[in-house]
Amino acid sequence: MKTKQIDFSNGKVFENIMLAAGPMLVAQVLNLMYNIVDRIYIGKIPGEGVLALGGIGLCFPIISLITAFTNLYGSGGAPLCSIERGKGNREEAEKIMNTSFYLLIVTGVILTGVGMVLGRPLLYLFGASDSTIRFALPYMRIYLLGTVFSMISLGMNPFINAQGFASTGMTTVFLGAVVNIILDPVFIFLLGMGVEGAAFATICSQFLSAVFVIRFLTGKRAELKLKPFGKIGLKSGRIMDIISLGAASFAMQCTNSLVQIASNSMLSTFGGDMYISIMTIINSVRQILDTPVLAITDGSSPILSYNYGAGNYKGVKKAVKLVVAFSLTYTILVWVTVLVIPSAFIRIFNSDSTLITAAVPALHTYFFAYIFQALMYSGQAVFKSLNKKKQAIFFSLLRKVIIVVPLTYLLPHVGNLGVLGVFAAEPVSNVLGGGACFVTMLFMMRMYGKETEVPCAANGDACC
Repeated sequence: MKTKQIDFSNGKVFENIMLAAGPMLVAQVLNLMYNIVDRIYIGKIPGEGVLALGGIGLCFPIISLITAFTNLYGSGGAPLCSIERGKGNREEAEKIMNTSFYLLIVTGVILTGVGMVLGRPLLYLFGASDSTIRFALPYMRIYLLGTVFSMISLGMNPFINAQGFASTGMTTVFLGAVVNIILDPVFIFLLGMGVEGAAFATICSQFLSAVFVIRFLTGKRAELKLKPFGKIGLKSGRIMDIISLGAASFAMQCTNSLVQIASNSMLSTFGGDMYISIMTIINSVRQILDTPVLAITDGSSPILSYNYGAGNYKGVKKAVKLVVAFSLTYTILVWVTVLVIPSAFIRIFNSDSTLITAAVPALHTYFFAYIFQALMYSGQAVFKSLNKKKQAIFFSLLRKVIIVVPLTYLLPHVGNLGVLGVFAAEPVSNVLGGGACFVTMLFMMRMYGKETEVPCAANGDACC
């Protein structure tokens, strides 16, 4: 069935956002299933679920770092590939894709080796105890064996989308998610492998996704094809172009790793292993609840960009209003739901009564100012859509590195807050970072002037 192309020029801003957000939501839900299902099954391991969740949570910084390098080459190379395709320069587009492919492989091998050697001391540095290390270390070592597969499947998928095969790109994620969901209970429970089984299920799904991607990019349907290394080579100029464009995504993912390290370290000191498990659950709940609003903000991006490029300030303004309205409405509903039935979210992962008792106030604290996330999401969507890379990177670093990390180390010592201080760093950063991001976005929009003014991107001038 032929995919219908969205006509951004028809003036139907709301309809266009919905049409673009639908596939985004499906893809993000599939990716969510891929990432969350391990934790759901692990949390249900009889007698060990709580400690096992804590062990998996300690691996998050390493997994985030792998994702950061994946984004560095995938998010950096795919747009350059699309630009060259648009120019009709297929040969250069193919070289960019192949360069990214081999960078992913080389980096994946290096990360695997470093992780294997330094895994144990890193996990202790991140807050592991003798109780959680027996879950974290085996999971991490097995997971690292699939690093190259993971980086190929996730890093090369944008190049499939860049060639116009969106459904094929979605199939890559779908294949990995379904296989992981099927194999998890088989390996974890039926074969009695525990966390090692979850890791094996993950690398099996990553391997199949990687094979699917490679087969497609070497098959007849692909316009741009993967080629032997000898026919491509790695030129420094091309590599630097890829890295410079992917640096924004790399930096933002690295800050996630930094926040996770800080949180686990302080929770280990003030609360022990159970609170690391609680943070693992809360981060997982956050991923679930963020999915719809991220789909809307991501779906609005091409509409914002198109109208901005066309000099249609009225269309840009309308799209921004719709995104803000939806984000505010959704985050209010989420906040009320978390306030009323917090234990329902926790029970998705574990039903231990002691854990639930401790997790409810932590969940309430963490989501206290969730509504301000709507301001952050809206502001960042506008910055990225209008090619304001500096603002997008700055506010991500402001909220996570400048606000969250210092507060994570400081607040537990204030007024005997202890572990709640770690969870309180998030709402404080939402208010300060989200508010500043939103106000800056409004000021930027105001600076564009009247609705009839043509933005610099539309008339060929360099963007300010």
